[in-house]
Amino acid sequence: MKGALWLAWRQQRAMILTGAILLLVCAGVVAYRRSEMTALIDAYGWVPCKGWNGGCESLATFEIMTGNGTGIRLLGTVGLALPAFIGVFWGAPLLGREMESGTFKVALTQGIGPRAWFAARFGLAALCTVFATTVVGALVAWWWAPISNTLDGPYWHEAPIYNATGPASVACALFALAAGTLAGLTTRRVLPAMGVTLASVASVMVLARYFRGDWIDPETRITPGMTPKRPVGSAWSTGEFGYLTPDGREHSIWNVCQTSGEELRQCMAEHDFVARYHKVYPSADFWTFQWIETALYLGLGAVLVTLTLLVLRKRTA
Repeated sequence: MKGALWLAWRQQRAMILTGAILLLVCAGVVAYRRSEMTALIDAYGWVPCKGWNGGCESLATFEIMTGNGTGIRLLGTVGLALPAFIGVFWGAPLLGREMESGTFKVALTQGIGPRAWFAARFGLAALCTVFATTVVGALVAWWWAPISNTLDGPYWHEAPIYNATGPASVACALFALAAGTLAGLTTRRVLPAMGVTLASVASVMVLARYFRGDWIDPETRITPGMTPKRPVGSAWSTGEFGYLTPDGREHSIWNVCQTSGEELRQCMAEHDFVARYHKVYPSADFWTFQWIETALYLGLGAVLVTLTLLVLRKRTA
């Protein structure tokens, strides 16, 4: 290791080593907690009840779910917040501190061009970002797997699971790193860059969540007449329920027939409804959503890196 890469390592090693220690501690805690959970599962001979299915509540279910659900959600929340943390505390100072103090001028007089200087610093940070988010996501998924999508959760569409376990979490962290790097370069001040980065990353994540349901069409589950509806199971409900007429037209339950039993039967007959519908996203859609968001975050990150290179060339000209 020498040249620009050695300089990048020297300036970022404290962050890297601290992160590595925290990951090791986290892995140890998860391994211990998961071993306790699997031992309890084996002792009870417990078979998980997938989805929102009644009739399978038991002491074993209570102890296993309540003893681990909170911890899994907490770790998942760490994974959810990790991209913003990386963008604010790693991306923003990556170039921002150098620009603020003026030390970048010294580095560029050592036979290192601005592009090589940036590539070494950002490349090392990006490599560590991919590693850290992948490890956290793998730990969440590993701990969650034995009780995934069971009774009161956690479910695949919950934020602590969805935003921590798939490839989109890694892509989001790279986007956050790129956003922080550009903010630090353009503002030339670390603290303002941190604020801009946090606002930018949070806004994009909120927008991605808000528009997620518009990217693909949900599955429409149809129940003829008054026959029992198919359980939601592990699917993500859109909240769209209603009735169908013989020609296939949909009528939302929020507008008509908000009853049950014999009153519902009479209401359906009065309006000539022949079936009920419920729109959901099945658990298999997890990967579709994930790859869409992965492409979104990587595309945004690529744009930000390109802008960073353009701004850097002007600043160091």
